[in-house]
Amino acid sequence: MTESLQSRWSPIALLVVSNVFMTFAWYGHLKYKSAPLWLVVLASWGIAFFEYCLMVPANRWGHGTYSATQLKIMQEVITILVFCAFAVLYLGEKLKWNHLAAFACIIAAVFFVRLDTGGDASDQTTPLNSQPSTLNPPQ
Repeated sequence: MTESLQSRWSPIALLVVSNVFMTFAWYGHLKYKSAPLWLVVLASWGIAFFEYCLMVPANRWGHGTYSATQLKIMQEVITILVFCAFAVLYLGEKLKWNHLAAFACIIAAVFFVRLDTGGDASDQTTPLNSQPSTLNPPQ
């Protein structure tokens, strides 16, 4: 895999896996309502630790390729997709049209955040591994 391809897809893969952990941390206990709340909080915190072990590197490594805003929007969309699968497959819930419409509005944010707004070059994120050009030194 090329470095460019890896730098684009690695953060996304880490975001997906981290969101699976976080969804279980936040909602997995709903199948075990008889468990004491203190135990549920402790178990959720333990699961969330692994989410952080993946989310932090995803954002750190991804910020060289994506802006912080792009990473956040991607994370929200991934969260929704993971949650939809979780709600249907794990909790046995049915998604209704209004749920899907609301999710679609959030997913549309990906389109808008990726639009080129025609801003100046200083608005763009510089990859962490890039070197300043010696061909055109700043004036």
